[in-house]
Amino acid sequence: MNMNKLKKVFKALYNQLDKRIITPISRAIYYLFDKLKNNPIHVDRFLNRPKVLLYFSLGLAVLVFFLVDSQVITLVETEAEILSNEPVTIIYNKEAYVVEGLVDHVDIILTGRKSSLYLAKQLGSHEVVLDLSDYEASNTPRKVNLTYNQTVDNISYKLDPSYVNVVIKKKISEQRSVTYELLNENKLNEKFSISNVSLAQNEVVVKGSEDALKSIATVKALVDLSNPKFSEAITYELDSLPLVAYNSKGEILDNVEIVPNTISGSITFSTYKKTVPIVVSTTGNLVAGKAISSITINGKTNYSVDIYGEKEEIDKINTVPVSIDVNEKGNGGAQTYTATISKPAGVRSISESDVKIVVTFGEEKQKTIEITNIRPVNLANNLTVNRLSAEPITVQVKGVGSVIDTVTPENISAYIDLANYSAGFTGEVEVKIESNDSRVTYVVSGKVNITIQ
Repeated sequence: MNMNKLKKVFKALYNQLDKRIITPISRAIYYLFDKLKNNPIHVDRFLNRPKVLLYFSLGLAVLVFFLVDSQVITLVETEAEILSNEPVTIIYNKEAYVVEGLVDHVDIILTGRKSSLYLAKQLGSHEVVLDLSDYEASNTPRKVNLTYNQTVDNISYKLDPSYVNVVIKKKISEQRSVTYELLNENKLNEKFSISNVSLAQNEVVVKGSEDALKSIATVKALVDLSNPKFSEAITYELDSLPLVAYNSKGEILDNVEIVPNTISGSITFSTYKKTVPIVVSTTGNLVAGKAISSITINGKTNYSVDIYGEKEEIDKINTVPVSIDVNEKGNGGAQTYTATISKPAGVRSISESDVKIVVTFGEEKQKTIEITNIRPVNLANNLTVNRLSAEPITVQVKGVGSVIDTVTPENISAYIDLANYSAGFTGEVEVKIESNDSRVTYVVSGKVNITIQ
């Protein structure tokens, strides 16, 4: 027993005795003597006899003993103390069984004298035990009481909860394949692409009840991409990747054991970049008779940016669009815009977030061009399309003279969209013009007659 704790206990008891018994009795005797000191009985001479004080002290001690022992006089009032979240020691064969319905912590409510509670708190180990060593596997829930190692006799206690209903099942094991899951992808360097993730092993052992193992949909190693060491596009070795089991709803299962519970692996980062031009599109209508004569982006007529991302996604992107509003513009000289560049789908990073665009205007001219080369798009693989007439389609080209002079039938990209057409169709289909030049406007007059087989 710790000597410091004993000293504190005896000091507390002495203070209580002095405060509640010795001091009140001493005051009473002093008061009595003060009243009787002038009495002719000569109390002083009576008390000065040697044996009188001895008998008086002995009788007083015996009286106090019986009063305290019978709890007529208590050193302290009865109180209660709550010991919260005390751990529970659970005893069972963890290699052979899985137990459902366990509790990890309980509250202990102690009731008794303050001095006894003080002793219990200072000297007690407060060990709460759930002993399942005598129970075997069964699908039937069992009520099992928790026990508390009480170290002070004259206090009472209550556990909350005082019992648990547990189901004990046999533990089985299986081998399961392991995949990986990437966490915090948004915190990875935007210019990085993940070219490879490799795990040191592709199978682990899972243990648990038969029901628990049946609920496992997948076992994954968690790769946290927020790791600050991922600063270069190289291969990193990964140690102690945590393993988790998921059910079919994507919820983590905490009633299964995975052996081992961590594995090692590696991850390789690469940087894939592609340079593509910015294409300016316009919204709204210019004032009548006006057209765009030139568009510069950051002072250049042709301006490109670098885009980063996964190779298969980046390879699909050939331009980056930027939109400006030219509604009711065309008079009063050039217009300057600061346009924000939105990242196309699949792009993780782009070299610039905004650009300065300057648009100048001129008088609108127009000319007519006839085209015959019209391509079908979005036609199902098992279908063919034929034009019923070879007559050319007339296209009206509008813009400033210097711009439309460069437009020829060969550089007009005309197409018909057949996404919503099926075999057996015969009739007219609208012709559309694909253009990345906002300085030119195309108006198609007429449709083409086709048949789909």
